[in-house]
Amino acid sequence: MSLLPHQLELLSPARDADIGIEAVNHGADAVYIGGPAFGARATAGNDIRDLERLIKHAHRFGSRIFITLNTILRDDELEGARDMAWQVYNAGADALIIQDMGLLELDLPPIQLHASTQTDIRTPEKARFLQDAGLSQIVVARELDLRQIAAVRAATDPARTTIEFFVHGALCVAYSGQCYITHAHTGRSANRGDCNQACRLPYEVTDASGRIIAHEKHVLSMKDNNQSDNLRALIDAGVRSFKIEGRYKDMGYVKNITAHYRKLLDEIIEEREFSEQPLARSSSGRTTFSFEPDPDQNFNREFTDYFVNGRQDDIGAFDTPKTPGRAIGWVTQVGDKWFEIEASDKATELHNGDGLCYYDLQKELVGVHINRAECVHAKKGIWRVFPKNEIASFKDLRKGLEINRNRDMEWVRMLEKKSSERRIGLWAELKETAAGFALTLTDEDGFVGVAEIEQPHQAATDAAKAETTLREQLGRFGASIFEVNDISLSVSQPWFVPASALNQLRRDAVAALEQARTEGLVRLPRAKPVEPPAPFPEDTLTYLANVFNQKAHDFYVKHGVKVIAAAYESKEEEGEVSLMITKHCVRFSMSLCPKQAKGVIGVKGTIKAEPLQLINGKEKLTLRFDCKPCEMHVVGKMKKSVINQHAKEMQEHPMQFYRTRPAPQA
Repeated sequence: MSLLPHQLELLSPARDADIGIEAVNHGADAVYIGGPAFGARATAGNDIRDLERLIKHAHRFGSRIFITLNTILRDDELEGARDMAWQVYNAGADALIIQDMGLLELDLPPIQLHASTQTDIRTPEKARFLQDAGLSQIVVARELDLRQIAAVRAATDPARTTIEFFVHGALCVAYSGQCYITHAHTGRSANRGDCNQACRLPYEVTDASGRIIAHEKHVLSMKDNNQSDNLRALIDAGVRSFKIEGRYKDMGYVKNITAHYRKLLDEIIEEREFSEQPLARSSSGRTTFSFEPDPDQNFNREFTDYFVNGRQDDIGAFDTPKTPGRAIGWVTQVGDKWFEIEASDKATELHNGDGLCYYDLQKELVGVHINRAECVHAKKGIWRVFPKNEIASFKDLRKGLEINRNRDMEWVRMLEKKSSERRIGLWAELKETAAGFALTLTDEDGFVGVAEIEQPHQAATDAAKAETTLREQLGRFGASIFEVNDISLSVSQPWFVPASALNQLRRDAVAALEQARTEGLVRLPRAKPVEPPAPFPEDTLTYLANVFNQKAHDFYVKHGVKVIAAAYESKEEEGEVSLMITKHCVRFSMSLCPKQAKGVIGVKGTIKAEPLQLINGKEKLTLRFDCKPCEMHVVGKMKKSVINQHAKEMQEHPMQFYRTRPAPQA
């Protein structure tokens, strides 16, 4: 007995509907995008009419559209969030991605619910609870390794919950949903879609004695995630949805990275076609590209596979949070208005508008925008570069310096054009009828479209030519989303049929097939929570649970939680707390971890996990190390200006769930 294939979902980001449409065209099985409000990207909202346009296009291929509703909500925002949920459901959206459990206490539409990365799913117990609470897809923490992901899969039911995992893009150094630095310092909130990216800043790192360990290093800045080499292992661990980060990214990024993972997943699906557990795409069609996908061409801080294969030595982008690009050659001369580069690959071409960069003597990245590029010696690969800015402004530009390119205008222009085709395979059959002819189209999903025409059965003077004409005219699907796999002629002889009649017959059959596909699309089912309500794994919640409204409080009470603190954004935690919890460890990255010293003669026992301090201007944060779970806490407290803003906020938007404090003294 053959097993049904496991469906794999390639989940791409979209800032807007046009980018989402291109994500679908480049092979996305699903797209996640912000709705009109309440998505965890403050400036990435989309109008309902644009979402309808994207949804209609995606559904032609059986691709799904997931709407991000993943901020924590004030009490006064819950009704607006409920209204938006109904709006996107009526527009045809397939799922909501949520963080705030208060939403589960509202009258939501029967739309499928997915757990946002902000829900911080690190344990099998948390994953099982969210499954039992009615969430059908859960994205586990990016910090988990293969063994931990497999443990989550073992604790959950594949028939009820899909495991999702980030495979590409920028990495937040903190466990998602566990970063409060933005709120402590500015009053804005990463959990409400407004992060100030304090993790990308340069810091001076000092020890308990005030000695400088690192100067002006971006010690909280991670390289970018790239799981290209781990897809098979992730599939074996139970991952079925492969998520690309990037709702702020541009069209070229989404096209390129979607195409890259589409090709990799298709290769795996093909190689396992006859295995004990076959795999399949979760949407329809085959995608071809007019370019070769290359992740290095897009903005990246270099790549890491993070913790998937265990803790690694080199996961940080400590020198710069910018994109260093790809090395292309060395400086051979520096003139008064230009400098020359000898390319390491003699076939390399430079273009007007390219972006170059290099590291100065302080390891800071210096950018160079090419105003004009001239080939001086093609065989030797020597190019003369005239920068947009004056040569004197480029620090440490000198002979022998290695040069990188981080923006290739030829690549950019290529991806501004049409760069993919997505087609659904079908089989066509032409039959004779009493009054003329009928064309039946059956696509790869089993949908059928039929059309008929009245046309005299006119014998052809040249039978071979007539058959060729029939096949050519019936096989012209270029303007549609279909491509023909085979054409069968169930006729007594190759009749002469005018090309205009055959074209009309084909167009009518395609329209009927598209209609059948539209009517046959089944909406994703909303999972029912188990009864009685499953107990939450813990009976006490701190501010780290992000409970920001009465409905969320009620949800956790219903699930057995006895003590519930308000979210950090409620301004109740005025003292020092963990503003960020990370799996990344600054001590480990700097070879100052006590575990690294074990067994090293002369070093063992001399290194302790004492706190360190981060300093950026007037901002000071403490690093504390919890060695048992191998985690780091970035500790600090809320600024007085942020606390003082609290009284005004409470007047404008009173919380129903918060701990009252004594009124301030005059």
